[in-house]
Amino acid sequence: MMYKSRNGLGKWALSAMLVVSLVAGCGKKDDAISQAAKQDAAKGIPAPGIAEVKAIAEEGFIYGLPVVMNYAVMYEYVIDRNSGQWKMPFNTLHNEHRVYTYQDTAVITPNSDTPYSMLWMDLRAEPMVISVPAVDKKRYYSVMLNDGNTFNYGYIGSRATGSEAGDYLIVGPGWQGETPAGIKKVLRSSTEFSAAVFRTQLFDAKDMPNVEQVQAGYKAQPLSAYLKQPPPPAAPTPDWPTLGKDAVKPRNDLVDAIDKLENKIFVTTEFFDYLDFALQFAPAGPEEHAIRARLATIGIGPGKKFAFKDLSAEHKAAILLGLMEGSRKVDEAVAAMGKSINGWRVASAFGDRAFYNGNWLLRAAAARAGIYGNDAVEAMYPMTKKLADGTELDGARHKYTLTFAKDQYPPVNAFWSVTMYDGKTQLLIKNPIDRYLINSPMLPSMKKNKDGSVTIYIQKDSPGKDKESNWLPAPDGPIYLAMRLYWPKTEPPSILPPGEGTWQPPALVEVQ
Repeated sequence: MMYKSRNGLGKWALSAMLVVSLVAGCGKKDDAISQAAKQDAAKGIPAPGIAEVKAIAEEGFIYGLPVVMNYAVMYEYVIDRNSGQWKMPFNTLHNEHRVYTYQDTAVITPNSDTPYSMLWMDLRAEPMVISVPAVDKKRYYSVMLNDGNTFNYGYIGSRATGSEAGDYLIVGPGWQGETPAGIKKVLRSSTEFSAAVFRTQLFDAKDMPNVEQVQAGYKAQPLSAYLKQPPPPAAPTPDWPTLGKDAVKPRNDLVDAIDKLENKIFVTTEFFDYLDFALQFAPAGPEEHAIRARLATIGIGPGKKFAFKDLSAEHKAAILLGLMEGSRKVDEAVAAMGKSINGWRVASAFGDRAFYNGNWLLRAAAARAGIYGNDAVEAMYPMTKKLADGTELDGARHKYTLTFAKDQYPPVNAFWSVTMYDGKTQLLIKNPIDRYLINSPMLPSMKKNKDGSVTIYIQKDSPGKDKESNWLPAPDGPIYLAMRLYWPKTEPPSILPPGEGTWQPPALVEVQ
């Protein structure tokens, strides 16, 4: 989630002084950081001082934020059956015969355009086979493969593989088998747990039975079942770290005190406990060795056991300050992401390992802005919380309009939408007409202006019955808007390349 400190660096300094004052006089412990220092000392590696521990924690937060966020979603969707968001066990395909609403809270900035089908894969024992049916070329669909590093490591669907039926093999990082006959493509996850997110276009409410028919054609099975062979021994069940509903909120008196000063929500103090656990299923890539080595000096990584609650007071303070500074830098990166065009941030922030190439700040900013976003060639996401002049959008005080000139809609091969979110939580908002977005399939039912343009009314109260077809209900407070351009066109006019395209999103206008 994205939160911004209201009073700048002054409060960060004040928070630092508060941490120091609260831990002053506390004794030392032989904790995970001290133990790591002893092990390094035996190898001739100097132990990190308190300032260095804080710096490593800052780097580790930026590196690990997407990994921990991904674990949080996986925990709620697949592991904790009492989470309120639980969907299915591992290696079981789950179809949502609906679009997401304000009641779906596990993922920020959720898509409410396309009914989801989801598969969370445990690839430790054997690969999985995903099968897709033939899909009408007029109906867009995609299967985004996203691993525990939040790398988009492959696609199946309208753009990537066409509309024909096919079987695809999804393998873990260490798999070395031969490709079976009948498999169209092998796609390799960089982690042992991985997700497949299916998006199937819904034209309107009456179209849901047709979407369900497509979803019924999606299949997922272990490779042994696909080959009609006995399965290998199952992998052991991990000792999953518990992740409660307030896992991204402070659960520690020290952090609570800082939170009151900052008016800002921080990641849980157990952040590195979760990261430490998740990294054992994620072999380091070449660009990760440096940051992994840094984390190891404070007791984080495979074969180690980091526990914040057992740290000395000095080390707790250093870790907390590192989390705070890392969080601030991620917030700043989100605000500066891409290029500002008419108040919209237009960026390319999602991709595979090669796309990020060790740019952990970009990866963290992408996850915080909206985890599990598509590659730019699959979808573009202009987002805004501001007018073109930088004024913050506020549904409690103002009304706005967004007008698309005649024949100047977002240029896409599939479809486009404009979705409304609460500016504080980045979640969909409850509203009297149960409308969370306006998209291109709705255009025939919308009223056009005399010049052929279409105006969307963005406000918390109805603009009047005669305009409700064009009404996008807003929250009673900060607004966060996201466009989605599925399968953007590459020929002009186009939003591609990101920030430099010949098509630009129109500016929001405050109604006077």
